[in-house]
Amino acid sequence: MVPTEHYLALSFVLFTIGVIGVLTRRNVIIILMSIELILNAVNINLVAFSRHLGDVGGQVFAIFIITDAAAEAAVGLGIIIAFFRNRSTILADEMDLLKW
Repeated sequence: MVPTEHYLALSFVLFTIGVIGVLTRRNVIIILMSIELILNAVNINLVAFSRHLGDVGGQVFAIFIITDAAAEAAVGLGIIIAFFRNRSTILADEMDLLKW
């Protein structure tokens, strides 16, 4: 049986990698992947604490986060494809289409 601390350490590492990826990258696809890493870190925390406390509420909430992440990925990739067709780039610095 794996202790809860190991799950928390894994979650911390994934969350840290995700935050660094969001803050330092310019490629929008890498930013979306980093957001997915952050959401997966949260899911690991929810499931680990749910298992530790013997309550299924965290696991149910993790399922909702997984479905939200799937919807976010689908909408995000759709926006990126539409933007790439218009501008031929996916760099976050050049996404000023909605500025005045």
